[in-house]
Amino acid sequence: MNVLLDTHALIWWWANDPRLPEPLREILEADEATVYVSAISALEIAIKVRLGRLPEMEQRILEFRRGVSDDGFHHLNMHEEHARRAGLLRGEHRDPFDRVLAAQSLHEQMPIMTNDRQLAGFGCEVIW
Repeated sequence: MNVLLDTHALIWWWANDPRLPEPLREILEADEATVYVSAISALEIAIKVRLGRLPEMEQRILEFRRGVSDDGFHHLNMHEEHARRAGLLRGEHRDPFDRVLAAQSLHEQMPIMTNDRQLAGFGCEVIW
């Protein structure tokens, strides 16, 4: 199974935050799951670190590529098709990061691991 990790799920994974449910931790740890982390998550985390909203992620964002790989996850670059599709998605969700993640989920045909139910409104398969 391929799965795209939403940014908050990645942050909670890295912080060992109990808000990430145990069944989802098991999916992330399982060899059967191929977990993808979007480049847009790097941008979102970096902006929040710069603004002082995620100081605990400062070291993680400096070592983002290595941290994702060390966890056994795969990098998903953002392509023009993802950007185009994100901009054209109909719906009220205004967060541009979530719109890109939804577009990637749809384009790459993989579910997204998120607790943001609004993403399902874009037609994404949501795990959580």
